[in-house]
Amino acid sequence: MMDQLGIDAGTAGLVVLTTVAMYLLLVVCVRLVGQRSLATMSSFDLGCAIALGSVIGRTSLLLDPTLATGALAVVTLFATQAVLGRLRQTRVLDRLMNRNPVLLMAGDTPLRENMRAAHVAEDELRQKLRQAGIRDLAEVRCVVLERTGAVSVIRQSEPLDPWLFADVPGAERLHAAVEEHDAARQAPS
Repeated sequence: MMDQLGIDAGTAGLVVLTTVAMYLLLVVCVRLVGQRSLATMSSFDLGCAIALGSVIGRTSLLLDPTLATGALAVVTLFATQAVLGRLRQTRVLDRLMNRNPVLLMAGDTPLRENMRAAHVAEDELRQKLRQAGIRDLAEVRCVVLERTGAVSVIRQSEPLDPWLFADVPGAERLHAAVEEHDAARQAPS
């Protein structure tokens, strides 16, 4: 029974190494696939997340897991998260670890190339617009897939501060669409 509670130094080192390696592999995979993998999960995404957790957990705990290896793996995961959290405070490292936000719509126009690159289907975009209470595409100033996987919907009726979009590639396209919309609203009928 004591065998199931303890851990030797060699095993402890191996648990730390495999846990950090699996965590970093997960970060790299999310970085490659993009923030879409962090958004609201479908049943397929949920199944993948459960399987992924199982693989990472089993790999971190080695062939014969004990209470000590499990505790060490949990502590190592949290420590790795804390270290990466600190590293993300540096802009350059943050950009390496996370993808940029993606402009999905500029005005009432879906940006299909950006949607395709971000793995966002038209049905998903429509769903996000409905969830935001959009009843007509003319109400949309822009839609952004954030770095977290969340989708931000900005309405035409809301003022737009360009500083808020400084980290969004293609934001100049958004500003042109906003200027066109504002000019059309101010033109005499």
